[in-house]
Amino acid sequence: MGDFRRWGTAALGITGLVAPLTLALGASPAQAASSCTTQRGPYQKQVEKFLGRPVDGKQSAADCKATRSFQSKHGITPTIGYAGPVTWGVMNLMNKQKAVGKTPNKSGKCPVNKGRIACVDLTLQISWIQDGKNLVYGPVPVRTGRNGYETRTGLKKVYWRHINHVSTIYDVPMPYSQFFDGGQAFHSVGVSMWNPPGSHGCVNMTKTAAKKYWSLLRNGDDVFVYGRKPGT
Repeated sequence: MGDFRRWGTAALGITGLVAPLTLALGASPAQAASSCTTQRGPYQKQVEKFLGRPVDGKQSAADCKATRSFQSKHGITPTIGYAGPVTWGVMNLMNKQKAVGKTPNKSGKCPVNKGRIACVDLTLQISWIQDGKNLVYGPVPVRTGRNGYETRTGLKKVYWRHINHVSTIYDVPMPYSQFFDGGQAFHSVGVSMWNPPGSHGCVNMTKTAAKKYWSLLRNGDDVFVYGRKPGT
């Protein structure tokens, strides 16, 4: 991102490395990698229901296996099958995102008088593109800034696009980058959209979504970011 330094950006928003949570239940790193907890988590019933398991509030080997699989898929650590607050928080967010359906701007918070605009709801961790009141694409799940690196809210504009961008700060690829606020941009990443704790400020997307945004947006198009990411 050598050319981007001329903008004087101090912090570039990109996908962050997963910050491991404190190991639950006193497990050592080796145990966390190889063992499956037998202890009931505080969100046992909710996690069981989400995973389609028998909802009895009791930890079973099958419950643990299903929970560990979910944790592994989304980068939730420690991956020991414990139905804790982080695991349930991700599942609960997924439920809320699914409930949005095809009416992401039902509240009318994203402006409908700007023509083509990309909207980002930090609270629900979703984004979409609309033209007036018409939904053009989405909503899609996104991964925004973690605590201390929050994606900044407000009305902005796409001002620089670089399809094969590489961060000069973190030396990592940022494909399909479309910058809209300092170092914060839409771009694709190779991790789950629900991978905690979040990015360094950018709006992370799957490759499919980022490519679609690249084809639909141009320099000068509006971007509106609102809400607050859970945990920030």
